[in-house]
Amino acid sequence: MKKLVILGGGYGGIKVLTGLLDYQIPEDIHITVVDRNPFRSLKTEFYTIAAGTVAEKDVRVEFPDDKRVQYVFRDITKIDTENQQIIFQDFEDPLTYDYLVIGLGCEDNYHGTPGAEEFTESVQTFQKARHTGVAVGNLKAYGKVSIVGAGLSGIEVASEIRESRPDLNIRLLDRGASVLKAFDSKIQSYVEDWFVEKNVEVIHHSNVEYVEKDGVCNNGVCFLNDVTIWTAGVRPNYLVRELPFAKDNQDKIIVNDYYQVPSNPNIYVLGDCASSYYSPSAQLAGMQGERIADVLLAILTGKKPKTPKEIKLKGTLGSLGKSDGFGNMMKTPFTGFLPRLAKSGVLWLSKRH
Repeated sequence: MKKLVILGGGYGGIKVLTGLLDYQIPEDIHITVVDRNPFRSLKTEFYTIAAGTVAEKDVRVEFPDDKRVQYVFRDITKIDTENQQIIFQDFEDPLTYDYLVIGLGCEDNYHGTPGAEEFTESVQTFQKARHTGVAVGNLKAYGKVSIVGAGLSGIEVASEIRESRPDLNIRLLDRGASVLKAFDSKIQSYVEDWFVEKNVEVIHHSNVEYVEKDGVCNNGVCFLNDVTIWTAGVRPNYLVRELPFAKDNQDKIIVNDYYQVPSNPNIYVLGDCASSYYSPSAQLAGMQGERIADVLLAILTGKKPKTPKEIKLKGTLGSLGKSDGFGNMMKTPFTGFLPRLAKSGVLWLSKRH
């Protein structure tokens, strides 16, 4: 019996799983998927939960029902690579493995900012996004919301809350000279104009010095605040950061062309946990998962795996509420309803495949 354990049922982990289940794998292969939730959660839509514009059930998807797969829904305490086992919180028996796929995603990076972890909301996990949604939804009229970070997550959170709660005062703290620094200048200008039109205050060249329960202090100026939402960077899950493997300057595990840990080739890493030329995204994790599935399928059937194809991303899409958006598609910048419609199409596919 060969035991394959997949940690994390996100965009990458689910692609590994379905990529294997699409084929007739040997009967002596036992697959276990470990996730903290008894459902798949679509992380790219967590901003809608935070804003209260979508019901929680609309960003949940059932895991594949297949007799070849066992599911364990528990929090992991430690990944013990020396003894090849996964240790769980409040559970005596560890889960052993012969092959391991690590796709545990990321968590907020507070960059050492005092008070940030204690006094800010988040959209990095399903539970945290729900907590953020309650905090925003319970605000009285004209309440104040500050969002720290003007990357894709910050933009989507700010715009969705504006659409959900037009009565709120929303402030976006951007460290750079323009929002969405990774995007085309046309998109940056379009989004900036959208925020001006919708009365969302954007403060550029921000430097958040510390966060308090009722405020955020930026460049010597402290803003009174009811809710502060942190979207200013991520880092790999702490369980991954603790592993004794070589990592890059972002604490991501360095992998070879087969997405294996060079010192432990029976361990595969993907998504936010794996070092990559590309910025982390659901699309990247999914493509890595497809390639890992091909590699594993060959190994588990006694064949030599082919070198995975080079990853070529199709573009990035973002939303500005329910009817406006932006994106780089086929290396061309688009704004308006078309990229928003395309993003809805991607979500539809994610729910059904």
